[in-house]
Amino acid sequence: MSKIRLMAFLLFISMLAGICGCGRKEPVKLTVWGSQASQEMLREMADEFIELHAKEAKIEIVLRVEDEDTVADNAVSNQEQLADVFSFAGDQTMRLVNSGILMPVEHGVDEIVEASGGADSAAIAAASDDGVLYAYPLTASNGYFMYYNAEYFTPSDVASLDGMLRAAERAGKSVSMDWTSGWYIYSFFGGAGMQIYLAEDEKHNICDWNRMSGGCRGVDVAEAMLAVSASDAFLNTNDEGFRNGIESGEIIAGVNGPWNAEFVKTQWGEHYRAVKLPTYTLNGKQVQMASFAGYKLVGVKSSTKEPEWAVKFAEYITNEENQLKRFRVTGECPANVKAAQAAEVQESPAVAALRDQAPYSVRQSIASPFWTPATIFGTVMASGNPDGRDLQELLDELVDGASQPEE
Repeated sequence: MSKIRLMAFLLFISMLAGICGCGRKEPVKLTVWGSQASQEMLREMADEFIELHAKEAKIEIVLRVEDEDTVADNAVSNQEQLADVFSFAGDQTMRLVNSGILMPVEHGVDEIVEASGGADSAAIAAASDDGVLYAYPLTASNGYFMYYNAEYFTPSDVASLDGMLRAAERAGKSVSMDWTSGWYIYSFFGGAGMQIYLAEDEKHNICDWNRMSGGCRGVDVAEAMLAVSASDAFLNTNDEGFRNGIESGEIIAGVNGPWNAEFVKTQWGEHYRAVKLPTYTLNGKQVQMASFAGYKLVGVKSSTKEPEWAVKFAEYITNEENQLKRFRVTGECPANVKAAQAAEVQESPAVAALRDQAPYSVRQSIASPFWTPATIFGTVMASGNPDGRDLQELLDELVDGASQPEE
């Protein structure tokens, strides 16, 4: 064989090997947890991500439904089933870190910090522990306010919970709130100047909801809640029930968060409104309802088998463009500062309601023992205390359970 033919043959073999090599793509499988409301949007983002990296790897992304507020409980109890990438509420960061579940963020930290408002921002504080960034800020609107249908309420009606219940009673409709969650029933106790927060040891809570002296007592708040639940227009329901009730026409107002803004807007159209929480009657006076405020974050499992791709996907779904996309789908305000300053975000009624509620909000930082006793207490209040339990005894049980050290 001549030298020229030999070189041509070797070049052909080399090209053939290159072509074959290009066909062998790295197989990658990621599992991703997200809320029910975000599933369709996450699927679109996942498919876009797969197409974007189609030349690098054969990627499969499997989505699973998991609410952000239950991630820590399920992750700690069954780490093997935890997704590679997952969104979660910011108050769970310490628990996830202490359990060794979160992978520290190492790539692009400076850029993430700057995009989220700087090192001293609340978003970065929620995503960090002991100066180490453990998650990617996603939304800056993990709070709640009052939605209402203006076909049934006047602006003066929505100033007070009493006024809203009277208007709903006249219409034969309902005003909803989820009293199975301590996150929401804080509104009454926080408005009364009472507190629930994480102790310095970061393992148990300080809670004074059962106090027997001061400006008002815990039983005064409990009695105020019972007065609310006594209304035929009050409906205790969770997030799914809120959406179903609006769709059926039963619910014409409700305490909920920005993740349902686009849904509510679609259902109520020109009558869609959102405002800060109303006042409620406490010892004969009107008291402004308080709220928790926080962030939603995206984390990567420390034991993921695909750390490089899990990190890339977490970065992708939290970038400026996709935070804006999330806002357009769910109505949640972006944690990315530039995205949050977009005109469409600033003009949102839900974002405006959160902004007006902000002076009456505190950042949520609570150890997990609080949630179960709060659910028990809230459920009893919502049902009208059917067994006639002593209110101080119920509050003592709530506070005792909430103050237990976290395991």
